[in-house]
Amino acid sequence: MHDHEPAAPSPSLFSWEFAADPYPSYAWLRENSPVHRTTLPSGVNAWLVTRYADARQALADARLSKNPVHHSERAHAKGKVGIPGERSADLMTHLLNIDPPDHTRLRRLVSKAFTPRRVAEFAPRVQALTDRLIDGFAGRGSADLIHEFAFPLPIYAICDLLGVPAEDQDDFRDWAGTMIRHGGGPRGGVARAVKRMRAYLLELIHRKRAALGDDLISGLIRASDHGEHLTENEAAAMAFILLFAGFETTVNLIGNGTYALLRDPGQRRVLTDALAAGETAVLDTGVEELLRYDGPVELATWRFATEPLTIGGRRIGTGEPVLVVLAAADRDPARFDRPDTLDLARRDNPHLGFGHGIHYCLGAPLARLEGRTALATLLTRLPDLQLAVPEGELRWRGGLIMRGLRELPVTFTPEPDRSADTGANKVN
Repeated sequence: MHDHEPAAPSPSLFSWEFAADPYPSYAWLRENSPVHRTTLPSGVNAWLVTRYADARQALADARLSKNPVHHSERAHAKGKVGIPGERSADLMTHLLNIDPPDHTRLRRLVSKAFTPRRVAEFAPRVQALTDRLIDGFAGRGSADLIHEFAFPLPIYAICDLLGVPAEDQDDFRDWAGTMIRHGGGPRGGVARAVKRMRAYLLELIHRKRAALGDDLISGLIRASDHGEHLTENEAAAMAFILLFAGFETTVNLIGNGTYALLRDPGQRRVLTDALAAGETAVLDTGVEELLRYDGPVELATWRFATEPLTIGGRRIGTGEPVLVVLAAADRDPARFDRPDTLDLARRDNPHLGFGHGIHYCLGAPLARLEGRTALATLLTRLPDLQLAVPEGELRWRGGLIMRGLRELPVTFTPEPDRSADTGANKVN
């Protein structure tokens, strides 16, 4: 196991200082111990893969299973790996936890909801939601962009997509808030929120069956009624994972992206000038660059070796967990020119922010749409947006997989009252 251990002491991982800026530690690992065995805060031993080439290979390696039954320590039975609360709520059969052929079947069913055409049809709704949320604080001159903007936007969007009725969406917002607040902490509240969400989704599936609509849950029911055999549990687990995977990631994309732009006035000006000129190319490459530079998912979700294998010269035993560090791979100088520099016009950018291989993020088109809409609208409507506190006072959420701010307090010149408008921006 310890054939290439580095001589120098490795940096301390998973501390609060590390959470604020993990990139120097990841640079050290890439250089000195690119496939690194470590003990996680939960006590589980795992391998961290930090170089781009190794990461890309590992993400697509069929010998690395997503199913926690392959874990040698069986820590999943203790709730130490995977998503908080999913095990006790019987939500295990979802896309992040399964392998082909079940993964292939379920993914095919859901992928219809995320075609470029379906996402393009959804664009006006995302724009209306974005404007409504900004309307809520634009006249005040200050806001917390996480709680008032980055957090509610993807929640309401994914609820709309799933077909959750408007009157129930605030319940979802509460459950999601519990999950995001306690992601790295005590799991009791999270498990309760997940159970409530699952019970609600099962009930909603029953209601939809009686009156199918044009939403994603109706589509899942239709598909299962046409012989695709999606069990009710699978449908609830699927809706759950779309919510879970589809909201916290987007919260962090908008939050981390806005924060990166606030810290780099030059790059921000490049983007605002392009938007003012009606050019969208920099917005498109810019969202990809923000995903690479400080993306929402720090570590890809758990993988477990189903047989002995070698990654980056290290032997990994059967059942050992492998965590691919997307944040480290996406700043690998062997693949990216000036990797620690934010360059919104970067063209050669095959980042791993959405993963790679058969588990490549299904919701990538929706995440891109929400990120582009949120950033463009925010910068256009509140052009003098600035941080309201020193950078050192910002706190990052604990938790292993995601990377995101707890809050992002900003100030700006209040917008004039828009209530006299025709109501075009009002959302029912």
